[in-house]
Amino acid sequence: MKFLQSLNGRPLRVWGLAALVAWLIFQVTRLALLGHSVMLSEQAPAGLLGGVAMGMLRDLPVVLMLAWPWAMFELIFKRKWADRLRWPLWTIYVFTLIFVGVSEGVFWDEFSVRFNFIAVDYLVFTTEVIGNIRESYPVGKIVAALAAFTLLIVWALRRPLRNAVAAESGRASQLVWALSLMLAVCFIGYKLPLPEFFTNSFANELADNGWRSFIAAARQNKLDYRQFYATRPDAEVMADLQRFSGHGQVSASNTGLLKASHAPSKQPNVVVIMMESMSAEYMETFGNKQGITPNLDRLAKEGLLFTRLYATGTRTVRGLEALSAALPPQPGAAVVRWPNITNLNTLGSTLAARGWEPNFIYGGYGMFDNMNSYFESQAYKVTDRKLFQEGLVQFENVWGVADEHLFDQVLINMDKDVAAGKHVFAHIMTTSNHRPFTYPDGRIDIPSPAKREGGVKYADYAIGRFFEMAKQKPWFDNTIFLIVADHCASSSGKTKIPVFRYHIPAIIYAPKLVVPKQVDTLASQIDLVPTLLAMLGLEGDDHFVGRDILKMPPEEGRALLSTYQNVGYLKGDLMTVLQPKRKIETFRISADGKEAQLVPNEQKMTDEAIAYFQGAALLMEKHGESGRGSGR
Repeated sequence: MKFLQSLNGRPLRVWGLAALVAWLIFQVTRLALLGHSVMLSEQAPAGLLGGVAMGMLRDLPVVLMLAWPWAMFELIFKRKWADRLRWPLWTIYVFTLIFVGVSEGVFWDEFSVRFNFIAVDYLVFTTEVIGNIRESYPVGKIVAALAAFTLLIVWALRRPLRNAVAAESGRASQLVWALSLMLAVCFIGYKLPLPEFFTNSFANELADNGWRSFIAAARQNKLDYRQFYATRPDAEVMADLQRFSGHGQVSASNTGLLKASHAPSKQPNVVVIMMESMSAEYMETFGNKQGITPNLDRLAKEGLLFTRLYATGTRTVRGLEALSAALPPQPGAAVVRWPNITNLNTLGSTLAARGWEPNFIYGGYGMFDNMNSYFESQAYKVTDRKLFQEGLVQFENVWGVADEHLFDQVLINMDKDVAAGKHVFAHIMTTSNHRPFTYPDGRIDIPSPAKREGGVKYADYAIGRFFEMAKQKPWFDNTIFLIVADHCASSSGKTKIPVFRYHIPAIIYAPKLVVPKQVDTLASQIDLVPTLLAMLGLEGDDHFVGRDILKMPPEEGRALLSTYQNVGYLKGDLMTVLQPKRKIETFRISADGKEAQLVPNEQKMTDEAIAYFQGAALLMEKHGESGRGSGR
């Protein structure tokens, strides 16, 4: 421990020791994440070492930020109180550093990134998150082990800390150090940019620091498109957006007058089943050999299958946004998370104007991610786990009830509404294919709790069971079902927007109404809303940005993808990525979507990309200006 006691032969001060300990723990954390990337994400070590080296420098402002309170501690407290408080606070400090490092490992295992806006959200929705952690990991044993390890580290550091205390000088000198640290943090941490130096996203994440990324995400949970991204004249953007949508008007507000189409007695029910984290790669239809989705594969053969459909994002709220408002993804938080958004142009409002009864049915607590508030504000009738029929739920975990119980509630709701003469539109959100992957025993041949394969197979079992029961209902033959994922199970990849991590299944199933077919046109999640409306005979009644996939020329197919800060426009094998600071890059995407080669920007692609994403921002601005975005 001698190297912890002095630097260049001079004894460390307390803040210096605190800084050095933090820096060392950051390096251990980074090496652990490097090992995870190499062994589990199959990344080449040589491509990541630059990120590791860069990260050692990027840690400095965070290290100084963590050291500054120790300089203030020694300055403010008199020796008597400082001696009493120093060891307990030092123990808490070391434990916090270790705990955050382990937490970063858990988060990386799930998302392959440093802390981001998802981690910020997790601190808001503590019930689900803490419950999920408790059900997924032996928390008590982990915390006990971390506490024991902390005590061991503190004991090992007892002499360096004593020497550091002895090295403290007069208050004038301590004040100079405290002010110097504060200025250094402000200058290095806020004035100097932190660009992405590497084309490999894993390397960029390794070069970052979890403390820094968390603070940045907390400060930037909503991004103003005009301020940060490339723009074009508004009039040109809106003209292009109307042309791309295939009709004369697009809108964020529900202001359109719907034409008469179906007679009320012939209106089919519409059921959208959004499956949690159901990546296309899990289905045999798309090449999987594990046999974990037999029911989905059967439905894909018997229904209308979209083989090249891509999610707009990597979170449930993005999927909900796409399948309700059909808006291109915007940087920052999804519209579902925005407060006080009312009377938005949604699939539910469009159908409600023609006599359907909109419902949102969720297996979890709808307060999570603002789901209940969002859908209630759009005039959906909301049913979450709190409102399920008493005695119905026999199995649940922190994220939600078992999918089979969710579907049982759906059947109850639909029976009741149909019996009352209503035409039902139900948007259903499942939860079982989510960590901790627990489900009722005896349903599938993978025991619970399980890994992802178990969650996928149980979710497939539940949907198969649902359709077997639904087929016995008198309303089944007059119901159109859309089965689609909210997003993929993983968002990790080597590129800024790893295309293969956005490929999701989408199946329209209605044996008496829809002819089985395979559609290979490249399409976006937002296109499913106009496609459904066109199938219902309501083509032209909507004002959405998406297009009817069935009438879209294959050469005009495109997908809209997003991370938190980057938005991508995929057309053919090219993807244009719009980034903060008005940066634009274009990549040639490999056939499997896993590789991306940087190529020169193409003006036509750039203009189209800006039209979609700037256009979405303009629609929401106009929505707010109309007064329809004000409080309920």
